[in-house]
Amino acid sequence: MRMFVRAAAAAAFAILVFGGVLLRSEENLRIVPFISGDRVVVSFELNDAYNDAVREAIASGLRTTFSYDLELRARAWVDRTIGTAVVATTDRYENLTRRHTLTRTIDGRLDDVLVTEDDAVVKAWLTKWNRVPVADTSRLDPAREYYVRVTTHAQPVGGSLLGVTKSITGQVKFTFVP
Repeated sequence: MRMFVRAAAAAAFAILVFGGVLLRSEENLRIVPFISGDRVVVSFELNDAYNDAVREAIASGLRTTFSYDLELRARAWVDRTIGTAVVATTDRYENLTRRHTLTRTIDGRLDDVLVTEDDAVVKAWLTKWNRVPVADTSRLDPAREYYVRVTTHAQPVGGSLLGVTKSITGQVKFTFVP
């Protein structure tokens, strides 16, 4: 009987710990999908990611990259992927000039480049994206439930000796109404 109580307590503790991690991840990543014309676009923001560790890595001259994997999926017995996008922002800080060169890519193609000295601009570029196209609405069925999943990766911040980076995943559901 004691073994059962201990096992139940351990299981409850594990659920609380992992459940808290999942809730915390969703709080840190705010995702807003919407329809713009004939496209599904996604805006998102990664809260609390631009912390002291990131600032230190950037100030040391390390090239820092925040990448995001976006997936639009349809709920089914086996969820079906409707569209994907991979976006990234890279910051290369020059210690001599004290300037950040920020580059944004969408699906491997260069989207934008900005040179700035403003830390607030760097934070916004690394952690916020607006209106990222994920799929055409012609691929969606009316009145069906879909969800957008965003997975984040930061390099080199949060990395380990094995090259594994810390990632945060969040998702949000929506129903397509044409």
